Amino acid sequence: MHIFSLLLIHNHIHRGKHFFSYGIEVFQYQRLFVVPLQQILLMEDNGVPAGGRRRRRMRRRGEPREDSATLIAMETEVEKNYGSVTTNAPVQPPDRNVFSDGSTRIDFVLVWEEPMNSQVEASSSPAHREWREVFLQKLKNCGLLQEQKEVLQKKTKIRFVLLSAPWSVLCFYAEDISLRVPLQVVSSPVTNWSAQVLSRLSIPNPFHQDVPNPPPDFYTCQFRNNKIQRFLGSNNRDTFFKTTQRHQVLYEILARTPYGSMKRGEVGIDRLLNEGVFTAAYPLHEGGFQLPTPPVPLQSLALRQILYSYWATWSSWRSYQPLDHIREYFGEKIALYFAWLGFYTGWLLPASLVGTVVFLFGFWLMATDVPTQELCNSRNSFTMCPLCNICSVWNYSDICSTFKVGLLFDNGGTVFFSAFMSLWAVTFLEFWKRTCSTLSHRWDCSEFQDIEERPRPEFTAMAPMTIRNPVTGIEEPHFPANKRINRTLTGCMAIIVMVAVVLIFLMAIILYRTILTIIIDKSDTVLNGFAARIASITGSVLNLLVILMLSKVYTSLAHILTRWEMHRTQSKYEDMFVLKVFIFQFINFYSSPVYIAFFKGRFVGYPGKYNTLLGVRNEDCGAGGCLVELAQELLVIMVGKQLINNMQEFILPKLKSWWQKRNRRGGRGEGKGEEEEEVCPWEADYQLLVCEGLFSEYLEMVIQFGFITIFVAAFPLAPLFALINNWVEIRLDAQKFVTEYRRPVVERAQDLGVWLPILQLITHVAVFSNAFLIAFTSSFLPRLYYRHTRDSNLSGFINFTLATSPSNYSQQHTRCRYLDLRDEEGNYLPEYYHLLAIRLAFVIVFEHVVFFIGRMIDLMVPDVPEDVEIKIKREHYLAKEALAENQVQKT
Repeated sequence: MHIFSLLLIHNHIHRGKHFFSYGIEVFQYQRLFVVPLQQILLMEDNGVPAGGRRRRRMRRRGEPREDSATLIAMETEVEKNYGSVTTNAPVQPPDRNVFSDGSTRIDFVLVWEEPMNSQVEASSSPAHREWREVFLQKLKNCGLLQEQKEVLQKKTKIRFVLLSAPWSVLCFYAEDISLRVPLQVVSSPVTNWSAQVLSRLSIPNPFHQDVPNPPPDFYTCQFRNNKIQRFLGSNNRDTFFKTTQRHQVLYEILARTPYGSMKRGEVGIDRLLNEGVFTAAYPLHEGGFQLPTPPVPLQSLALRQILYSYWATWSSWRSYQPLDHIREYFGEKIALYFAWLGFYTGWLLPASLVGTVVFLFGFWLMATDVPTQELCNSRNSFTMCPLCNICSVWNYSDICSTFKVGLLFDNGGTVFFSAFMSLWAVTFLEFWKRTCSTLSHRWDCSEFQDIEERPRPEFTAMAPMTIRNPVTGIEEPHFPANKRINRTLTGCMAIIVMVAVVLIFLMAIILYRTILTIIIDKSDTVLNGFAARIASITGSVLNLLVILMLSKVYTSLAHILTRWEMHRTQSKYEDMFVLKVFIFQFINFYSSPVYIAFFKGRFVGYPGKYNTLLGVRNEDCGAGGCLVELAQELLVIMVGKQLINNMQEFILPKLKSWWQKRNRRGGRGEGKGEEEEEVCPWEADYQLLVCEGLFSEYLEMVIQFGFITIFVAAFPLAPLFALINNWVEIRLDAQKFVTEYRRPVVERAQDLGVWLPILQLITHVAVFSNAFLIAFTSSFLPRLYYRHTRDSNLSGFINFTLATSPSNYSQQHTRCRYLDLRDEEGNYLPEYYHLLAIRLAFVIVFEHVVFFIGRMIDLMVPDVPEDVEIKIKREHYLAKEALAENQVQKT
């Protein structure tokens, strides 16, 4: 047994504690540190100093035999370096991400702050100091190289621990966490689908840009140390493992290193960050992002500079995103987000063009529509009933301009556009699956399966008991499932309460619009004739402010509820959190449009028998109809939200970054005799903001996707506004990741995760929503019914849609007209029931046709392209061939 284990056992027995109670901790320490360290020593070869004869003898005794199986036939070329951005790249400027010796690479940085006052420092938590010392010592035991720096400020002393993994540690953990390394360069060109279309049409591609140093593509397989000579670029240890892979290895070590009792979950850097033992842990950016002066050849630019110049600048708004460069620098998960956002934005282009054409078609109808001409020329022919109890009668011709505006959103083209967008959404998701499968294969994530996740730091800290893991046999923190179910149900009740709050605010805004209309109508001002319009617009703005306020409140509440539910792993925590927030945001953002589209004006009653709510007459649709109000509501909520979010994303990160740099650079002193004219890389990155992840970015885009699909029948310009917003969004997000955020640890992913089923759900909801909008809110079916039963030119259609007030109401008030299909007694006409049957039939036919065509598209468009399937099968065949060769050799 290793001497450290013997000393640990001796120490426990010397303290009078039973040895068996510590047996698990000793076993875990051996498994995590002693055994890996011994294996690391065994992997040292003759080219690396291994600590003398004893280590060489250990390697000769325990070294595994060289496996001569050939995975893929190839030639290992000396000049091809996998870790570099490109092959045969020009000499780069000196790397500042190194130790004081000028050669040892910095792979990770740990930071903590200490007060300058010695008395305050002495009174700080001794447990934190002990945990920190134990943690750093165990990192050394793992074989990591360390170098400490400090920066003095007015009141605090910032300590930096620079970490580096030597070759032997990288090799051991690369095999342990199944990193993929190159076997052979893939020469197949990578082309965008739009580039292929433009090329076939012989049209110059305006979106193309030549980005320097494109990362090469490789056939890869999982790293195996006993076949290291067969991997491409293995002769260059400095560049064989990519920078992001070195970060993965370091984070894996940091995440699994204990600093206290394993049974209490005192393991990993995440728990230490939550406890405040360290203030930050991050990998370094690769130099600055600004272009050097004087200019240098483009091939000499660092990867961060390339991303800034060809991706994050506003001049790149019309160019393809350099996805391979993004993946090379930030990893697959972030690259997939930007790939999806770019793909989604590209597909918005045809949708916005069709929507704009439909919208412009309304201008032509404004001049040629017969019912519009009848209404505008009616003058005093149609005296309309008052819109409120204290309002006066009015002439239908007064709303001529409003009626014309309604044609821009409510015309025959709307039906076509609704069906088009429903099929567009289905096709978009199907082709995204193809693109995603292509990217995941090219980025070596097509068969990615996450390793068994470690418990969350908060879970290990708050779990009330431990239980033996049946797979690993290790005692792990545990939370009873029945208690979690009870807490989850309580969380569901909280969601219901918050939904009720949303509905209460919705009712308050309805009452606000009604009361404000009455107040303005009673006032003898110039605004008297615009009472309904003013109440509607101000109500929409007020509703937007309420939506944004409730979003902030509920997001914080969802964090609290999800933490309280005690989910063991981070992925389960994120899935439950996303589900809670999406359910609430779905109701929060869409409740008002749904009310206007399907409920407003449906329960008003008729003259002499109006329905009331809290003593106030139920809200009726405006003079131009509910569809115009719905378009206005969508314009205010969707576009207003986008403007506010973009302003926040543009201003807030810059203000936070400026404030953070001001606080941490103010009063900066010299640390340990260092006299540096410019800030060190680790200190410069410490002044950046912590990466907030992708949750808010995905949520914003998913809500937008709902607006352009669920209510597109009322707002054909929604895809155009979404397209403009996304062009801005891509650059704002790129600037945040490149210039304002610390570099995140790369995460692998093969798809959008839980967001893809949510998008599919929205697509299905959109089909029903548009069907009901056309059937019950639009005038399309009444016009169609009148055209086939009365007059093909729609002459007299305005009079057909207006009912006359009942005789008992007309005796006390002026005889007037109102929008409905009733007789003079207030009973529904036969035409009402005919139209109701037609509307229901239209909903059924519409959704069946759309779902049928969508299903056919799903069947005709395979999720995985044929060429990708061939590549996958080829790799599987080569892997089986290599395994069969191994089996033959062993026999």
